[in-house]
Amino acid sequence: MSEQDSFEERLRQAQARRGKDPGSAKAGLPRGNWGVGFRAGVELVSSLVVGIGIGWFLDRWLGTWPWLFLVFFVLGSAAGVLNVYRLFAPRGRP
Repeated sequence: MSEQDSFEERLRQAQARRGKDPGSAKAGLPRGNWGVGFRAGVELVSSLVVGIGIGWFLDRWLGTWPWLFLVFFVLGSAAGVLNVYRLFAPRGRP
């Protein structure tokens, strides 16, 4: 048995003693209702802020106010809704 295998086995045993199953939770996903709700809100707000920021910057730079601002506001909104949809979509679908 190699040193790496020995470490992995000891790690699994330690996690089992503490009641943590490494395969039960998906990595990077929040746990509980508050975590999922907070993540959905952050996804929506951050995509809106990025879209508004890009649109505002391009409009000031190119002098096309308010057209690019509106376009990127809509794109940011769509991206936020898509991210929230992906968060709540069933995992079995491709």
